[in-house]
Amino acid sequence: MSQPGDAVSADDLSEHPSVAVVLRTLAAHHVQPVVRFLPDAVRTARAAADALGITPSEIANSLVFAGHRHDGSIEPLLVLASGGHRVDQNRIAGLLDLASLEKATPEQVRTWTGFAIGGVAPVGHPTPLRTVVDVTLSSVDEVWAAAGHSHSVFRTTYDELLRITSGKAIQVD
Repeated sequence: MSQPGDAVSADDLSEHPSVAVVLRTLAAHHVQPVVRFLPDAVRTARAAADALGITPSEIANSLVFAGHRHDGSIEPLLVLASGGHRVDQNRIAGLLDLASLEKATPEQVRTWTGFAIGGVAPVGHPTPLRTVVDVTLSSVDEVWAAAGHSHSVFRTTYDELLRITSGKAIQVD
């Protein structure tokens, strides 16, 4: 089993358009991340953790929701949840003064983030998304997040996620 710092053999996807957007955005935030290109798609926190030889709690799972405002309009919400957690949608809706919160459709995810499900990165979206970062991620030294493609992840930290996403720290479960 590989250790988190070990290289994982796979094709270098750094020139893939979605990955390149993430890398440019990270560079704009003065982040030069460790990026891993994995041989298999990692569309779940468990799959990513297994591929990296870590626990799901070290994965920042990018979940996109449709936040229904009290005036009937919808706003996208990105929740960066610890891979070991389920998101309490009612709790988050209440904390963010939303009427309700529901999982975004695959089409909404692609439109709002520019990424397909399984590769949704915390940054690099066509327009900035309101973002929540699970406070549980603060309990680990390193966090891994999707890098724009289902075969790519990058290493970061809880504090860095808050900074680069302008996210709000919330207990999501």
